[in-house]
Amino acid sequence: MPSRPDFNRAVRRLLWHVARTMPEFAHLEPSRILVVAGEARRASHATVKPLAFSQKHRIDPIGRKKPLVKVNGKRMLYCVTLRPLFFRNSSARERVATVLHELFHISTSFDGTLDSTRRHSTMGRRFNLKFRPLERRLWVDLPSRVLAPFAYDGEVRVLQWLERPSAWLPGERASARRTYTEAHLFTGVVRMKTRRAKAVRSTPTHEKLGALH
Repeated sequence: MPSRPDFNRAVRRLLWHVARTMPEFAHLEPSRILVVAGEARRASHATVKPLAFSQKHRIDPIGRKKPLVKVNGKRMLYCVTLRPLFFRNSSARERVATVLHELFHISTSFDGTLDSTRRHSTMGRRFNLKFRPLERRLWVDLPSRVLAPFAYDGEVRVLQWLERPSAWLPGERASARRTYTEAHLFTGVVRMKTRRAKAVRSTPTHEKLGALH
């Protein structure tokens, strides 16, 4: 059996490319963004989860406490979860757009929180008006070596949670665990089924981009 590609490596390469080449994302620290494959959530292709309160604090003003997530000794500030529709019902361009979409929600202070001004509920139609030019620019300039893994069709290896951190501690349903590390992750196998675009590097529709989140 041929070796399965490491999809986490592919996403990390995309994150670094975005941070280095797009001024709007220069605040990103890709090494502090954890990417995992997760369960289905309605029609979502991916979600981004903040792993801290404002200014990287683990405790908020009302006493809620975030669990600490450290991988290979480095604290993670965000977790991007790629959901089944990302792997099973997307074109290469839609996958790249999905990752950029989640990065767009991250606060420009990169303190472990999301940007409250970039919520879909806040921006409405203006979200896509601001996001689409960024997505188009990334796609047009994306190097083939960065793009290729997102067009792959077949089985890939990707990190998944053995035990998923709760939103905060303590809580009625929260785990008692205070720290999560690479010991709580495993490398699983996911089947990618790539839907071919009708035209080379065609532009996703307004409605499709809005449904990627």
